[in-house]
Amino acid sequence: MTLPTITPARAAELLKGGEAILVDVREADERARSHIPGSAHLPISRLEEGELAVQDAKTVIFHCHSGRRTLENAPGLAARAPGCEAMIVEGGIEAWQRAGLPVAENRKAPLPLMRQVQIVAGSLVVLGAVLGATVSPLFHALSAFVGAGLVMAGVIGLCPMANFLAMMPWNKRAAA
Repeated sequence: MTLPTITPARAAELLKGGEAILVDVREADERARSHIPGSAHLPISRLEEGELAVQDAKTVIFHCHSGRRTLENAPGLAARAPGCEAMIVEGGIEAWQRAGLPVAENRKAPLPLMRQVQIVAGSLVVLGAVLGATVSPLFHALSAFVGAGLVMAGVIGLCPMANFLAMMPWNKRAAA
């Protein structure tokens, strides 16, 4: 099942007219950094346990960062809006911003956790490769270790590096 898409401009019109509600399906760490004012929050990771207050809305419009997550989870999202027309913001919050529509930003909030993982993992792989080429081939093991950890995280769905980064002081302050 797929849901129809709606342009950011049309979605904004429906919201302004009180004809729809907007639901952000990104994770809390992403939303803390930027969000569309007035949007509700139901992260994809909590979709099965979450409830939406849609009693007055005729239309429920979902958005994520780029639109991909909402498209991939369309059946579950539609189930959270019973009796309503469900739609997806085409291009997500990125397209919303490009259309010049308002976005509340908090640049002091930490980067989303998965971006932190990408930065740390990528840096460790490059460090292992550079040190392996210039100091000792044994440093290539660092790159291999990080690569193996990423494969494991993809296979089992748990990322020890993300868990470790979540315990860092800058992320604990953001969660508080």
